[in-house]
Amino acid sequence: MNLRWGIIGCGRIAHRFVQGLREVPGASLVSVWSRRAESVDSFVDLYGGTACTSVEELLLSDIDAVYIATLPDSHSLYSILALNTGKHVLCEKPAATNLSLLNEVLEVAKSKGLLFMEGMKPPFFPLYSKLKERLLIDPIGPVGYVRAGSSVADISRDHPNFSYELIGGSLMQIGIYEAFLAIDWLGATKKVQTLGRFGETGIDMFSIFQTEHENGYAQLYAGFDLHGKGDALICGTLGHITIHKNWWNPARATIDYLDGHIVELDEPFTSGGLNYEIQHFCELIRQGKTESPVISHDMSRQMITMLDEARAQIGLKFTGE
Repeated sequence: MNLRWGIIGCGRIAHRFVQGLREVPGASLVSVWSRRAESVDSFVDLYGGTACTSVEELLLSDIDAVYIATLPDSHSLYSILALNTGKHVLCEKPAATNLSLLNEVLEVAKSKGLLFMEGMKPPFFPLYSKLKERLLIDPIGPVGYVRAGSSVADISRDHPNFSYELIGGSLMQIGIYEAFLAIDWLGATKKVQTLGRFGETGIDMFSIFQTEHENGYAQLYAGFDLHGKGDALICGTLGHITIHKNWWNPARATIDYLDGHIVELDEPFTSGGLNYEIQHFCELIRQGKTESPVISHDMSRQMITMLDEARAQIGLKFTGE
């Protein structure tokens, strides 16, 4: 079964998506549309497919699934449009601006019996999978602490990450990754404490959030004006794991055990890494699934709920909230 894809949005992540899609057997690019019309033709010239003049044209084309690669301000809008026209949806993170909008998307997906998944790539990388497998045979004991973060100081100030209108800011653009890591290793969030510093465009330039979970604690950070390391630390009773930078594109980890032995894991990834996420999504479609067991709807709800609370504590509200 060849799965035919449409892409909404032609930014940098869309380029990475197509590079990954090319590595997935039984999947192909069919249609492309972007809010910036000038970017569609050049995208199609590079990767193939048909350039569409409207989102409606794309959604009515001969496709099975849609990848939403726009900026976060329109994720829920395009997800609902795609689902209502009978298309499975893989949507870039964060899947919606807030929990209320995410719930609207998930209700439509449920009513249509279609697959919806938020595009959270780390758990599908070979390194992340190999790490989880290794811990089954050589555990570090119950995990009780996670420390992770990234601050990227070399982004041009005209980048959409700095746009209030496009739902920019360090929490929404980077902190969503850290939210995933904390929840994945520590379970549901019980409490969030946040400090944030704003920039001139009205978004948070640097935020620190520490969280209490059902199984422990996390200390997390995200920023745009400091140079952060980008690794992750996961601590258990019998040892700790370092996922080396950049942890969200994981390729190397060190497991350091209390008894002194050390295990090094080195699992390079190919094609930018999105191919593993795409492969997972395609397999779910073929199996008739409407939800991923890895990035479940509940996981998406938990991640955006953490960010909703973090934003509330620093006073970051977006238009319409």
